[in-house]
Amino acid sequence: MLEWILILIVVAAIAAFLGMGRVTGAALSGAKILVVLALIIGVLSLLGVLAA
Repeated sequence: MLEWILILIVVAAIAAFLGMGRVTGAALSGAKILVVLALIIGVLSLLGVLAA
């Protein structure tokens, strides 16, 4: 999941450099969603809710 977050941030940076505002916004929105999802999964696994 971290790999996807980094890819989306790089895509957003390149799109911002090239002046593509909508692509930048979409990539950053996707990255934000993945960061929140990763944090939720991390906290739940720390609490032992997702014991495998």
